[in-house]
Amino acid sequence: MKLGVNLLCATGFVGEAEFFLFDLAAEAGFDLIEVPMFLGTPDDYARIATRLDALSLARGCTAICSPEADPTSADPALRQAGLDHLDWILDCAEALGAETVGGPFHAPIGVFTGAGPSEDEWARGADAHRRMAEKAAARGMRLALEPLNRFETHFLNTAAQARAYADLVDHPAFGIMYDTFHSHIEEKDQIAAVNTLAGQIHVLHVSENDRGIPGTGQIAFAPIIK
Repeated sequence: MKLGVNLLCATGFVGEAEFFLFDLAAEAGFDLIEVPMFLGTPDDYARIATRLDALSLARGCTAICSPEADPTSADPALRQAGLDHLDWILDCAEALGAETVGGPFHAPIGVFTGAGPSEDEWARGADAHRRMAEKAAARGMRLALEPLNRFETHFLNTAAQARAYADLVDHPAFGIMYDTFHSHIEEKDQIAAVNTLAGQIHVLHVSENDRGIPGTGQIAFAPIIK
């Protein structure tokens, strides 16, 4: 297990002006940096990798999808753009030297259908993520797809849904990112939710119920981590 910090708390894109954050993380005793991966090129992430190598910091990344690149879409053009975007994520993650690719790279955030996910949406998503998992495994990486609360997506919200979806994808390189913030909204019992995902949690996000400092809010982190 590695203890990391997600730099999305500071910036949406880590340029050279933000490299001092790596030094602060190393001084604070973190083992890993989770890099936001929303834009840029593999060359950008290769530069980050060089700096992280110098500090002996491991790394992961957090990525998303957009309405213009949706791997779950029934529109062939939008779906192909979504598949291309997943390939871009892997190219950048490989340049970064990422161990894990995490985040809600399943469906666009803030786009709703007025209903839960359809079987067709899940089928298209599972096909895309199985394909992505095969490519990730070949590059020595694992995927950690993140369920979000109902106010951000309709595609994956609960641990039970995430478990069912992981079973549908059915690839050893595919797993789930469990975020205590989203689960605080969606789950009746976070310990039961963690147990539902036994063996499938590739990344755990420690995030307070108000996104504040862990331990200052309502979430009981000790039993979750245990």
